[in-house]
Amino acid sequence: MHTSRVALVTGSGTGVGAATVTALAARGWHVVIHYARSEAEARATEAACQSAARAAGHVDAQTLLLQGDVADDTACRALVQATLDRWGRLDALVNNAGMTSFAGAANWDAIDAETFQRIIGVNAMGAFQMIRAAAPHLQASSGCVVNVSSTAGALGIGSSVPYIASKGALNAMTLYFARALAPAVRVNAVCPGLITTRWFSDGIGEEGFRKVKAGYEAAAPLARASEAQDVAEAILWLIEGARSTTGELLMLDGGMHLGARSGVPVPGRT
Repeated sequence: MHTSRVALVTGSGTGVGAATVTALAARGWHVVIHYARSEAEARATEAACQSAARAAGHVDAQTLLLQGDVADDTACRALVQATLDRWGRLDALVNNAGMTSFAGAANWDAIDAETFQRIIGVNAMGAFQMIRAAAPHLQASSGCVVNVSSTAGALGIGSSVPYIASKGALNAMTLYFARALAPAVRVNAVCPGLITTRWFSDGIGEEGFRKVKAGYEAAAPLARASEAQDVAEAILWLIEGARSTTGELLMLDGGMHLGARSGVPVPGRT
């Protein structure tokens, strides 16, 4: 019987998800590393988890590598079932899988119905399907859900209209499930702003990303963009430390939601 706590983190082959599973493994959790396409990166993340667990003295911490498309309900149910088959329990679900189209929020003609529906399918429907599949098992363990959302869903500013809509839906679902699954299960969301991961540089190019990052850091009250580890640390706190917190949308944007520092325009609002 495996007694360590178990976390399933979607989209954990790279970026924020990879930082999250590595941090959890270092704290002795069994972790599911899920990916859709990035198998090589996911395998590297799995090795990093195992190394981090050993270095921290958690030699019994285990990993499970799984592939699937969270927009597919059958795949979501299979991810949860494979987790149960391996360890017999589920203590934390982190809905991190996500996608966007870097069309710009004002370039409406660049977004077709297929792209809109795909982004909603992964970012919003995928999270719903994962929570639905995991809910009875999280209730059994008095576990928790952390949704990785975005300031786009709260402020209406982001890479594209469907992305903004999907994260707004995810924020609303966070509030709904916080009520629906209480008192056994806590449900919260983190809402990062700009994160220094390949997500942005792949989408807008290295030079474009450098310009956006420089503008963001010039304007943000804390004068910095977030790193993947910053978001992972917030997720860990919501999983392990926030026993009285549910229905929270935690903004992780260097204070940008407060507005720019005096005299500096906010990127995306000018």
